Amino acid sequence: MHKKRRRVVSLVCAAMVATALMPDRMAAGADEPPPRIALASTPDRGQTSGGDALVRITTDGHQDPVVVKVNGRAANGFRRQPDGSLLGLVTRLKNGSNSITAESRGLTSTRTVVNHRSTGPVFSGRQATPFYCETTAFGLAPAEQPSCSAPTKVGYKYRSKLGVFLPLADPEQRPIDLATATVRGRTVPYIIRVETGTINRAVYETAALHDGSDPSPLKRNKSWNGRLIYTFGGGCSGGHHQGAQTGGVLNDTFLSQGYAVASSTLNVLETNCSIPLSAETAMMVKEHFVETYGPVRHTIGWGGSGGGIQQFGIADAYPGILDGIIPIVGFPDPFTLEKSVAADCKLLTHYFAGAGSSFTPEQRDAVTGMLEYASCIGAENIDTRTPTKRCDKSIPFTALWNAEANPGGVKCTMMEAYANQFGRDPETGFVRSTLDNVGVQYGLKALNSKQISPAQFIALNSAIGGYDYKGAFVARRSQADPKALKAAYRDDLLNSMRLGLRSVPIIDHRIHTDRVPFDVHTAHWSYVTRARLRAANGTSANHVIIESKLTVGERQTADAYVVKSMDRWLTNIEADGSSRSKQAKVIANKPTGLSDGCYLTPTKRVHAPLTYPASGPCAEEYPISADPRLQAGEPLAESTLKCALRPVDFDDYRVSFTETEKAQLLDAFPTGVCDYTRPGPGQNERPSTWSDYSDR
Repeated sequence: MHKKRRRVVSLVCAAMVATALMPDRMAAGADEPPPRIALASTPDRGQTSGGDALVRITTDGHQDPVVVKVNGRAANGFRRQPDGSLLGLVTRLKNGSNSITAESRGLTSTRTVVNHRSTGPVFSGRQATPFYCETTAFGLAPAEQPSCSAPTKVGYKYRSKLGVFLPLADPEQRPIDLATATVRGRTVPYIIRVETGTINRAVYETAALHDGSDPSPLKRNKSWNGRLIYTFGGGCSGGHHQGAQTGGVLNDTFLSQGYAVASSTLNVLETNCSIPLSAETAMMVKEHFVETYGPVRHTIGWGGSGGGIQQFGIADAYPGILDGIIPIVGFPDPFTLEKSVAADCKLLTHYFAGAGSSFTPEQRDAVTGMLEYASCIGAENIDTRTPTKRCDKSIPFTALWNAEANPGGVKCTMMEAYANQFGRDPETGFVRSTLDNVGVQYGLKALNSKQISPAQFIALNSAIGGYDYKGAFVARRSQADPKALKAAYRDDLLNSMRLGLRSVPIIDHRIHTDRVPFDVHTAHWSYVTRARLRAANGTSANHVIIESKLTVGERQTADAYVVKSMDRWLTNIEADGSSRSKQAKVIANKPTGLSDGCYLTPTKRVHAPLTYPASGPCAEEYPISADPRLQAGEPLAESTLKCALRPVDFDDYRVSFTETEKAQLLDAFPTGVCDYTRPGPGQNERPSTWSDYSDR
């Protein structure tokens, strides 16, 4: 009995000691979670750059003091926000891993943050060298390879009453012709703070209305509406230079409503056609903007052609950088554009200029699918394969590739931008290729509709040929490298649209160019996108197409409308506190009145479902082209780089062949023809987000 009582007393004492050692935890409540630490300046993946990070500390309802430390030293300057969280800019982060701790009421959280140099890279992999600097094109100091860094420059401009942006030496001045802007119902001076600097070896620009004070991440700029528009530029080339233009930041449609605007030279696809590099640069530039101005309510992507390609690619493969996208005359990805326009159109124009010269203009339209065959001819301007044809003037001639004189020189093809993803062919030294046209039956639809004869169909497919690794025409068809195919699907470089894009609002602004000679930005690309979204996600309800023409008035009206509509859409989503999935919230919160439609005049917009082929009230004003792969039988989603093959079956054709023609057709397709009912080689790879090429 005595021993038992002594044991009970010991247990009670031990419990009392334990309680005494944890008074704060007991006081806080056993179920209370510790403070939560989140990065507010980047997608919260534990990575930052430039030595700084905007950090948000969230506690469960209480507003007791919170002690924040970075690598063991106190981090001061955190401010309580209207939502009860604490926001602070932590500085002096070392390159590599850093430890951030937050302690309150006896509860402690620790977060590891990996910091990267402001010159990059973060995840895009080995940086290209040589790399030629162009800082002086922006009025920055000259820079040196390979980082091309220059001191940041801040300047001011104002909008005149005549609608022109003019320099302003002193932002305290109020020029007599100063215009005003309206932000959230308030009239403010139309003065813009423009910041220019270098990040990730790119020159970046940011622009925002100036409220008279220096920007702070902890105090809201009163002339800024809290939203950011990130602009992207077009083209598609291989890089090795910094670039002399961004996607543009001085845009009255944006700035006059209080939006901030950001961009960089490496968000212009003509400077470098890499989607991973564009995503990385946009993330880093946006991070810097947030660390300067404070958290962004949402970020809207904007840009045409290659600018659309970047938005689609970033939103799907690197979700969290862009919240909503407005691609203008866009394409799904560089590789779909290359196979169906850049490569196929050049093969066909080469054929029609020689052995196929007897094809009539109508037959050429039928084979290419273009309303204007000249649109296919325009593909000559999209040279993705010739080693030095698209090299920028900033790259010295002596540095360029030459098979004999300089085999290790600079090549400027689209594929060079993907060296980290695809690797190099050890025999040629060129980046492995995704280009393939084996089994493609050019002109199949024209044959079945009897617009071309069996003899013409056979002659075309017997002589169409392909390209060698240097982009030169050869008699044999192009064959993709299996390793490149696998990487293209796995890393979502052939945009699957099943990742981030399934839950991102998309307003597809299609400026109609189908009747414009030599212009490849035909309207059917919006419907390729829609078909791919439906095939991947079972719905395309997050995709709206707005068609307009090239007239200035119509373009300006459409631009203003789509920006306003996207802002409303994102605002609605943010206000949705339901338990619905993100995809369901996007679909449910589309603004009333936002739907497919077209502008018949600058002031008359028709609301109507848009279809492929064109139908309804917009069809007459906005007819839709196709492309050579669609005319060869590929489904509208065009999601195959290299097709599966099956033997030629003459019962598949709607025409009859003679015995001689049958033998000729079998010779034209010795390994078979495309079977689009089965996945192509490598197409079973499951795509993933946030691919990291740091170890390559």
